[in-house]
Amino acid sequence: MKKVFVGRLIPLCFFVTFTVIGQTKAVETAGDVLLFGLPTLALGTTLVLGDHEGAVRFGKGFALNQAVTFGLKLVINEPRPNGENNNAFPSGHTSTTFQSAAFIQRRYGWEYGIPAYALAGFTGYSRINADKHDILDVLAGALIGTGSTYLFTTPREKPNIQLTLTSGNEGFLLGFNYQF
Repeated sequence: MKKVFVGRLIPLCFFVTFTVIGQTKAVETAGDVLLFGLPTLALGTTLVLGDHEGAVRFGKGFALNQAVTFGLKLVINEPRPNGENNNAFPSGHTSTTFQSAAFIQRRYGWEYGIPAYALAGFTGYSRINADKHDILDVLAGALIGTGSTYLFTTPREKPNIQLTLTSGNEGFLLGFNYQF
């Protein structure tokens, strides 16, 4: 009886281990995708809307964020939790995604900023989950990214975008209105 139980337990342990490792890798990959996806969304939005002033402001915040983040990485030279290299502080993924989320929120409002901040927060989580950073690295990245945006970005003058949500007995209707 014990042999049968142990014989089934070993494959179960391998299955659980590989499932957890696979999920960790998927979370890390999602964070890597967001590293490029959120800045692309933020800058792309300015281009689609013809918000050239916003594009310039995004660019200034992005440049400052990258300079501060990578300057601190070189000066502080903190080892990563996994021992891979000495570029842990601050988290570049987190600073970049928070800079983009803060831009979206500051320029276009909280209704767009909240989902962007949620994605940026997930990116920070993905870096901790992948053992690339600790909580201090991620918090510093979030602060640097948000701060670099707030130095340059102002709310858009004409709010001509509207997101609506209507509910009824049979479900919900999500609407997006753009006034030309």
